Amino acid sequence: MLAPAFARLPHPNPTADDVRAAAIADPQFGRIFTDHMVSIRYKEGIGWHDAKVMPRGPLSLDPATAVLHYAQEIFEGLKAYRLDDGSMALFRAEANAARFNASARRMAMAELPEELFIAAVREAVAADADWFPPVAGGALYLRPFMYASEVFLGVKPASEYHFLVIVSPVGNYFKSGAPAVSLWVSEDYTRAAPGGTGAAKCGGNYAASLVAQSEAIAKGHDQVVFLDAAEHRWIEELGGMNMFFVMDDGSIVTPPLTGTILPGITRDALITLAKDAGLTVREERYAIDQWQADAESGRLTESFACGTAAVVTPVGKVTRGESSFTIGAGGPGQVTNMLKDRLVSIQRGLAADPHGWVTRL
Repeated sequence: MLAPAFARLPHPNPTADDVRAAAIADPQFGRIFTDHMVSIRYKEGIGWHDAKVMPRGPLSLDPATAVLHYAQEIFEGLKAYRLDDGSMALFRAEANAARFNASARRMAMAELPEELFIAAVREAVAADADWFPPVAGGALYLRPFMYASEVFLGVKPASEYHFLVIVSPVGNYFKSGAPAVSLWVSEDYTRAAPGGTGAAKCGGNYAASLVAQSEAIAKGHDQVVFLDAAEHRWIEELGGMNMFFVMDDGSIVTPPLTGTILPGITRDALITLAKDAGLTVREERYAIDQWQADAESGRLTESFACGTAAVVTPVGKVTRGESSFTIGAGGPGQVTNMLKDRLVSIQRGLAADPHGWVTRL
């Protein structure tokens, strides 16, 4: 069926200009939200319908709503950027749309037509472009998500779903002021296992990572790094970011997509940009013992994490049990900085976009 048109419901009490300006002057990541949201419903036999841009507000859920019992839920994260000419742009939104449907298939949920996903994101940005924050790393962080909305108790895929997009003005993800983050290696917990949902962007993966992340914070670190579930040997990813390792010959290693880690869109872009720069990129397994040995010998010169929220984040120190090691000089390296600069310049329209990643709105 054809994608439904979007109804636009007026906001009865939009945020005053001065209140909005104060809120976006220094937004904490994911704490401030705009006035509107996009909503689309799905029902078997009807398809996607009731598309609307509406005032952001609480959801009313029956206690037997399926998501509350069986965790059929997926989400995405992408940003809208302000370009020099004042227009807004999205970065690789079609990749988010495709990954959203890959997650839906894994979670036995209804797929959303990719053009409808992108249309919903466009509507969300258009409704609240005035919320763009004038801060370092400023962007509108877009959170499309979908949950099983059917009211029933029974272990089966739901027949009704609710898709929404909410918007949060954000600045830089990490505000510690440190030049690089510190990581804690989790050896008691794993994020995902072969055959599981590691490659899907579902809430359960993040819930499973929280106890390990809390352990890392309690020990004075910024993030946790997970090892594989089978051997507890191979580096997989952080709680919400992919990992890269830069060697002294300029080559780069990143864990392969074997179904246990999220296929990051920033990860994919950085691989492409590194190859554009003439660097060798190997998608291969990298062991925790090798990481420490290479860092201590100097063979490894840089490590960095990446994701939509944090963009590119240098790793300075890694702790495993009672043992710690430093990456390079403990701060951002040349390759990390180069790749981050190239990525951000394309995202913000400051450099040529040879791959057609930026969509102006």
